[in-house]
Amino acid sequence: MQSLKKNKEFKKVYNKGKSYANKYLVLYKLKNNLKTNRYGFSISKKVANAVGRNKFKRRLREIIRELEKKEKIEVSYDLIFIARKPVIKLDYHQLKSNLVFLLKKMDLYND
Repeated sequence: MQSLKKNKEFKKVYNKGKSYANKYLVLYKLKNNLKTNRYGFSISKKVANAVGRNKFKRRLREIIRELEKKEKIEVSYDLIFIARKPVIKLDYHQLKSNLVFLLKKMDLYND
């Protein structure tokens, strides 16, 4: 799984990409013309402390790894996930269902 790391990459997705949100997450997508997806995660300090933010990112990465292994996610996109404050209350399965919901809304999920 490749990551978006540079501020320039994040800004490009924010400015040129499309977004969709629910109560817990915001998802930005932008076509990248590569043969793989690149992922970025943004979790504010207002959402949780460092331990909570890292725990959330680990959960998201694992969900994405699982979905990619089953080839459920469309390829050739830069995707940024932004956490909203209530996301900390979610367990793994609730987080996964919210993430899948957003992927379906953005036509990135293969059943």
